[in-house]
Amino acid sequence: MKSRFLMKGAAALAMVSAPAQADELRDAIAVDMPDLMEIYRDLHANPELSFQEVETAAKLAKRARELGFEVTERVGKTGVVAVMRNGEGPTVMLRADMDGLPLVEKTGLPFASTRTAIPASGLETGVMHACGHDTHMTAWVGTAQLMAERKAEWSGTLVMILQPAEEIGEGALAMLEDGLYERFPKPEYVLGFHDAAQFPAGMIGYSPGFALANVDSVDITVPGVGGHGAYPHTTKDPIVLASSIVTKLQTLVSRETSPLDSAVVTVGSFHAGFKHNIISDEAKLQLTVRSYSDESRQHLLDGIARIAKGEAIAAGMPEDRMPTVTVQDPYTPATYNSPEFTKEVMAGLSTRFGPDRVMQVPSVMGGEDFGQFIRADPENIKSLIFWVGGVPEGDFAKAEAGEMELPSLHSPYWAPDAEKVIATATEAMSSSAIGLLQVD
Repeated sequence: MKSRFLMKGAAALAMVSAPAQADELRDAIAVDMPDLMEIYRDLHANPELSFQEVETAAKLAKRARELGFEVTERVGKTGVVAVMRNGEGPTVMLRADMDGLPLVEKTGLPFASTRTAIPASGLETGVMHACGHDTHMTAWVGTAQLMAERKAEWSGTLVMILQPAEEIGEGALAMLEDGLYERFPKPEYVLGFHDAAQFPAGMIGYSPGFALANVDSVDITVPGVGGHGAYPHTTKDPIVLASSIVTKLQTLVSRETSPLDSAVVTVGSFHAGFKHNIISDEAKLQLTVRSYSDESRQHLLDGIARIAKGEAIAAGMPEDRMPTVTVQDPYTPATYNSPEFTKEVMAGLSTRFGPDRVMQVPSVMGGEDFGQFIRADPENIKSLIFWVGGVPEGDFAKAEAGEMELPSLHSPYWAPDAEKVIATATEAMSSSAIGLLQVD
């Protein structure tokens, strides 16, 4: 199925194919691209899982030191903080995430990953940068180089961080709990980007306000009274009860959430029983729950607990055999782009790249722990994460013609047009940082 955000027609391709006005910054990036692409290929071929990014962090920390940054490693387990102080002015923080995913790569690229590792599941798996974090890190290096070379053009403090464990939603919080805002200069502005598998390569997309959702993982254990499948009247069937819970959960969105709000309650796993003729004594459900506001999130979580208990009572379960509902902690909070700040930064990028290449797009129900950085001090920090399209031009055209389905992020086939993603993101991040740190 095509993404509902997939842009339509030849205009989308023309938008990113048209040359933007040339300037000195873009020319400098073009000179750096061969070196940056070498870094990208190395990062792509050597991914590491969440909180295992030891080699990745070390090689990029070394690069930052060579550029003149004050570098601290092992912040939030494997995170890196690089600081460049350049006179009076505000503090801007730029973030890239480092971790890969437990997937066997199937892109066929000559530098495809053949790495294996053992994630929290304990089972050895392939590892792949299937979410494009390799492009994020490479653009981070490109931006660091430009900022170091152009210190005469900005004044203030630049904090560049490499965050671990975004894929499990724990890395940003780990860095904050390890003193990110106490041990290092606290930012007034935080910027990040993510490559996108639904936009043509080189397009920039943004969403003011809520951009990505709260992500909660919920486990429900449904007890029953087991017995012989031929004598169900002597049992309390947890599969029937759990099925009722699954059905009723759908009303949390369809009948309890405003049509003008957004929410998702998905039961992704339902496990019970081991044999045809045995009614089990337990069923287990695993849910993903998505929302934007804290109020909507709490309503959904309270509703899940209420429905689980209510259906158990209706099924005649005794009070001491009620379902247990466990919300995993920590959860991934919604990512909120400061509206006015977002418009200001995107106005600058629209001027730089052209208004047809920078577009406001709908927010999504995916998750991203970038939102932790503003939640730590929402009164004093302005925050923005934007998207940079990565779909190769030829693939985008084929998808528009119905000739192929585009792979999504987290697909073993995701292979962005890395050169366009890196060049666009480096220019967007560095020009925005220079603008925020503008010399009077």
